[in-house]
Formats: sequence, structure tokens, C-alpha cells
Amino acid sequence: MSAGTPTRPASVTDELLERLVARVPGRTGATWKLTEVYTGEVLVELPQSTPEDIEAAFAEAREAQALWAQWPIERRLEIFDRAHSLLVDNAHTAADLIQVESGKNRRMAIEETCDPPMVMSYYLKRAKRLLAPKRHSGPVPIVSGSTEVRVPKGVVGIIAPWNFPFATGLSDAIPALIAGNAVVVKPDNKTALSPLYGISLLEEAGLPKGLFQVVCGEGPDIGPTLIDNANYVMFTGSTATGRVIGERAGRNLIGCCLELGGKNPMIVLDDVDVEEWVESTVFGAFGNTGQICMHIERIYLPESRYDELRSAFVERAANLTIGAAYDFGPEVGSLVSPEHRDRVASHVEDAVAKGATVLTGGRARPDIGPAFFEPTVLEGVTGNMLAGHTETFGPVVSLYPYRTVDEAIRLANDTDYGLNASVWSGDLARAEAVAARIESGNVNINDALATAYASKGSPSGGVKKSGVGARHGDQGLLKYTDAKNVAVLKKQVMGPRPGQAYDAYVKQMLSSLKLMRRLRVR
Repeated sequence: MSAGTPTRPASVTDELLERLVARVPGRTGATWKLTEVYTGEVLVELPQSTPEDIEAAFAEAREAQALWAQWPIERRLEIFDRAHSLLVDNAHTAADLIQVESGKNRRMAIEETCDPPMVMSYYLKRAKRLLAPKRHSGPVPIVSGSTEVRVPKGVVGIIAPWNFPFATGLSDAIPALIAGNAVVVKPDNKTALSPLYGISLLEEAGLPKGLFQVVCGEGPDIGPTLIDNANYVMFTGSTATGRVIGERAGRNLIGCCLELGGKNPMIVLDDVDVEEWVESTVFGAFGNTGQICMHIERIYLPESRYDELRSAFVERAANLTIGAAYDFGPEVGSLVSPEHRDRVASHVEDAVAKGATVLTGGRARPDIGPAFFEPTVLEGVTGNMLAGHTETFGPVVSLYPYRTVDEAIRLANDTDYGLNASVWSGDLARAEAVAARIESGNVNINDALATAYASKGSPSGGVKKSGVGARHGDQGLLKYTDAKNVAVLKKQVMGPRPGQAYDAYVKQMLSSLKLMRRLRVR
């Protein structure tokens, strides 16, 4: 393990920080001290938006959206084609900001910068087809028809989390903007810098000013006003907060997409290759210091190989390098804040007090930085422990033995959550059969989480208490639109002919329905 006080990246200048936060409205002058996680040093005073600021942001966004929605889709896509290059070319500066505000290690910061360009690539290929009018048949062949027209919702409110601020702050907005909407995003106070930087790059690519607004503040203070002014809400965060947002959206009769918590399981079958499994699973459990919605918190190992697999995994976890650095040295970075460190520690302490065993880790590391916590592997965790049923959202994973595959599947599904799961086997058909029985919105085979999330062509969302709706795939863009049905009747044939008795018309209509069914006319 490594330690040392890092030097702030040269790209993160005071001038840049002030320029970024200057676009956040805050008419009262109230600010929030945004700190560098590695050191606790205050970086910049972040303006805090009032309800009046939020209403003004929505008003400006609506004005810009009215013009933006009139642009041909080809013209809108040209901006995102340019933005793709700008985001890739400026990835290291974005990663510097991500690290400064969140404390994650360099690998995760760079990988996070790749997400918006990947999302752009998918919709640059698919959006034109998805948004094109679609012709459908009408109730009467030849003389009637209908056209499905996709129209933007208006202004989309996005509430982005602190664990992937750049990715969620931009990637959830990209399809909304491509579809013709404006966006008002509320990043977490702790991690507002990187999304602000990303928006500046979008505007450099040609995105009209005013179309993408940013407001900042604590959720309870500004969340209600944001939801009340939005035409659709996208939220990533806890299940508890998701319930509140969903209820308010429902009262306003607007749609919402909620990606919420998880207690994600992994089932390892008895024919697994131990070396491949260990390396991927260490990342699945401890990547982003365990602060990934889809990260693995429960691992079920076959009893016949339990000791072997446990030993290999614990040894690798114990030797992970943890440190505060703006280079690719540390494999594990910091938690996002001392408050979150305390929450993670409380789960470990509760488990140990109730009989669980710490196989490695289990301690805060103030010698490295204020929010560091060691990668931790637990054994003997039961359902009455916080770590047994509640999302820990930190570098903590529990190991469990199982005797039969049926038992492993039952244990994996024994949760209120259903966001992500993982199955490992040397036999893909065997793994797929297990995956089909797991209750989860995402299932990775021979990977922990990245393959599913990075597959931008497939929708990604949760079941049970892990969410409503999905991002990515065609659904990830179409959710930001309404379908308008434009129907045309070329000749007045829907009713009795002049002088025709209604009984005769009904007989003719019913006979026609049977004929159309035989002819497969729709």
C-alpha cells in the first residue's frame, strides 16, 4: 500500500475552477465549500441555487429548447459528432477534475471519461432512425393510415450522483438533447466540477447557450422545485430518494427513470478458471472503491472449491495498492467523503459485532487521506447484519459457500434489489442457464459489471427496488420523447353508406374483420 500527499494537477487551476462555477446560478450569494478529497483542501466556493434560480433556469432552457427542437436531426447530430472529438481530446483534464472532486483512482477517472463518447457513438448511429416518423396501417386498408411522430418532452431534469458525476451528468443528457429537449442538471455539490467542464465542451462543439443548465444545492432544498418544473426526470441514486422523486413525479403526471440501489450477487460455478475470476472480481468488488451501483457485494462460491477460491481472492484483495495519487499507481482510491467512510465503517463494525469475520482490510486509513478505507473481505455475514441486506456502497464484499446451484440461485435472489448480477463458469451454456434464473436487470457472464454497462445498445436498468425504466439502448432515447399519432382517412368509409341500415353495416363490418384476419391485414 502506498501513501503520500499528492499535488493538485496543473490543469486544475483556480481560473478554471472559478470559470466553471460561474455558470451556476445563486442569487443569495450562499456557497458550498467544494474540497479536494485527497487532502480536504477547499478548492472553490460553489454557488447554491434557490428555487427562484431554478425556475429562471427552466425558463431560459424552455426558450432555447423551442428553437433547438426545430433543428433537423442531422444538424443536431453534427454538434455531437464534434463533441465526441473534444471529449476524447480533453479526457485527461476531465479525469483530473473527476479525481480532485471524488478521490477515485486514475484508472476509474479515465474510464469514466470514456462513457459520454461511447453513448454519443451509439446514438450518432441510431438516433436518426429512432426519431424518424414511422408509417402504420389504419383501421381500413388503403384508405386510412397513421404516422407515429416522435416529439421531445420539453425540458428534462437530471439529478446526477456523486459516484460517476461526469458520466451520469453528461451521458444521461446526451440522448435527451439529441431528441430535441433542453436539460437542467443538478449534480451533487461534492462533484459538480467535472459535469460543468463537460458542458463547456459541448458548448464549444456548438450546443446553443442556455440549452443545458446547471443548478446546485442540497437535494431536499432544490429537488422539489426541479421536479415541479421538469417535463421528465432522470435520477440515479438511493432507493429511498428514488421513492420520493417517483412520488412527486407521479403527482405532476410526468414520467421518470430511476436507477437505484443494489446488493449485487455473483455466483461462481465449480468449473471456473481461478486466475481469470480473481482479477475480474477484484475490480467488480473494489473498482471505484466499491462506489459503483452495479458493483458486487455478495459472492457465492461452490463448497467443493471454497477454500481455494477464498484464499486466492483474499490474497489479491490484501495486496491491492491503495493511495492518493493523480497517476496510474494506486489500484484503489478514496471514498468520496469522511461521512461516507464512516457509513462504510459502520457496516463492517456491525457485522463483526454480530459474528462476522474480517478476512482482510476492515480499517479506515487516515494516514493516506481523510476518506480512505481498506478493501475489505468478510465471511460469516448473515441477514441480520447491515452488510447482509443493505447496500454498503464501499470496498466491502462478503463470501458465502453453497452446496448446489439451486441453493446459490435462491440466495442470490433473496434480496429486495435487482440491479446487477454476475455468473462465472467455463461452460457458457451452463452459465447462461443460471443467468436466466437470476432476478436482475443486468447479468454479466464471466465479468462482474463492465460488459453489461458498456453495451450501449442494450437497455440497462433495475428490477424490484433497484429502479424503474432504463438508460442506454433505443429505450434510452425514446423515453425522452412523446409519441404523436397522426392518422389520415382518405375517404369517408367509416360508417353506413347513405341509405344503408345500421344492422346491415354492422354485419358488413364484422365480416370485414374476419376477412382482414384471414388475410393478415393489420
